[in-house]
Amino acid sequence: MCGIVGYIGDKQAQPILLNALSKLEYRGYDSCGIAIANKSIEVFKDAVRVKALARTLESHEGRIGIGHTRWATHGEPSKINAHPHCDCSGKIAVVHNGTINNFARLREQLTAEGHTLASETDTEVIPHLIEKYYDGDFEKAVEKAVGDLEGAYTMIALMVGEPRLIAARKDSPLIIGVGDRENFFASDVPALLDYTSRVIYLEDGDIAVVTASDVKVRQNGKVIDREVHKITWSMEDAQKGGYEHFMLKEIHEQPRVIRDTLTEYISAEEPAADLAGAGAGSLENMVILACGTSYHAGLVGKSIIEDLVNVPVRVEHADEFSLSGRSLAGHQAIVITQSGETLDVLKAIKRLKANGNRVIAVTNVVGSSVTRASDKTLYTRAGPEICVAATKTFIGQLIALYWLALPYAGVDAARLDELVMELRQLPVKVQQILDNEAEIAALAKKLAAFDNVFYVGKGINYPVALEGALKLKEISYIHAEGYAAGELKHGPFALLGEKTPVVAVVTQDNTYEPIITSIKEIKARRSPVFALTNEDDNVMPDLADYVITVPRVDPLFSPVVNIVVLQLLAYFVAKERGCPIDFPRNLAKTVTVE
Repeated sequence: MCGIVGYIGDKQAQPILLNALSKLEYRGYDSCGIAIANKSIEVFKDAVRVKALARTLESHEGRIGIGHTRWATHGEPSKINAHPHCDCSGKIAVVHNGTINNFARLREQLTAEGHTLASETDTEVIPHLIEKYYDGDFEKAVEKAVGDLEGAYTMIALMVGEPRLIAARKDSPLIIGVGDRENFFASDVPALLDYTSRVIYLEDGDIAVVTASDVKVRQNGKVIDREVHKITWSMEDAQKGGYEHFMLKEIHEQPRVIRDTLTEYISAEEPAADLAGAGAGSLENMVILACGTSYHAGLVGKSIIEDLVNVPVRVEHADEFSLSGRSLAGHQAIVITQSGETLDVLKAIKRLKANGNRVIAVTNVVGSSVTRASDKTLYTRAGPEICVAATKTFIGQLIALYWLALPYAGVDAARLDELVMELRQLPVKVQQILDNEAEIAALAKKLAAFDNVFYVGKGINYPVALEGALKLKEISYIHAEGYAAGELKHGPFALLGEKTPVVAVVTQDNTYEPIITSIKEIKARRSPVFALTNEDDNVMPDLADYVITVPRVDPLFSPVVNIVVLQLLAYFVAKERGCPIDFPRNLAKTVTVE
């Protein structure tokens, strides 16, 4: 996710902005910039790291400014697309997180009115809207501009001659740091801990006007008294970054996880040509061993490898394999473990190595036990995952498995390039889902009323149904079961009815017509259906009771976008039911006992 900072006070803004941005680097970004206001606005930005930007800057006077670290969404990483963005006059500057869904229409209107927009970003419409509405009242101009925006956003605006920063929040975190003769904005607490331990958490719909000595927050035109919180967190706590729960933060980190994991393996310049094998020799005679969420990733991996490479793959629970007397002579194994310390996986590796099998590990922890026991390790680069229920590490595992299979894909070079390029677009697609999480939260309130839920999918998304059900039962304590859609007829149909909803994962591939048939059969038993489908599906709205849409991707990559929706659905159901989301009862992050 992008990072936002702002400063106004009696100190020079430049070093504070750069330092605060450096504390947000863990969020991931591909460009950065700052704007400092004095007699004019000076903007310094580029598609570089914060330290690189800082090295190029001379000292610039100014006690008010804003800063930003950006992951590209609208427009490639470049100097012109980096934030901050200004209006035509150069007197207004804005930084922004999120996605403006109606930016194309706004851009067209502004252009027709004589505004010149230089970048490809959705953000640039904001300063131009403020300029359009400005008639001497900066605050009213910002409020009118925000009223035109559709989507999820957090933004901070500054203007020449105005001794204040104005910010607005909708569906993206923003906090105010309260200091002594100075105040701050940031998207995460770590950016502020060097300067203050007092923060205000802004809520959706808030507009905040901040001077060096005062903070005013409005909601629907009325002044709201937001509580000032004292930060007493440990460093581990601080990594929550203003989110209510680690799980939500970690779900929101998934675009960054995908980028970081891909960066580990794939060149941005020549994605297919630079794609190297994982050192497996081949993917024949492959068995995948894992537990829990990692097992579900392994099931997706089976579909990926079988589809791309056209070789059969076995997937087994590591704990069952460890207890069996079966030999895997002539096989090589992929073992998947988030922590790298899962006891059942380590026992399986010991057996494999004793029998002379080659082992490739997929894990998130550098230097963990599994990395030392395996022949080769693929790292997921998800960063620390605090919530017990795995989210971003699952996504990282999928990305690692795609990369493992792609070098051996039985496709021509053009198709391989196409697949790799679409793989690199997944962070944008996932971010689109995150930016519209309010829709999922609304449906979660309906699902939270039930005590039993079925999840169904087919093909490559059957494991996604399993993982979605696991997430729901882990953190909401609702009994949930995942099935291949056609399997409901073989017993579970007896449990269908008005009090047993079904979450159906629908993919527009060769499984589309069969799962439509299954949904019709479910509806005939009066079960409410929550359907997850592509944004251009014209059939499902007339068939399901509730529909959640995802951006269209190649069906091979559909598990990535689909699981994000199911993670959010589970999260908001658990929140609605008042459950301890990050640390559910009876569960541990790493299973180190039998």
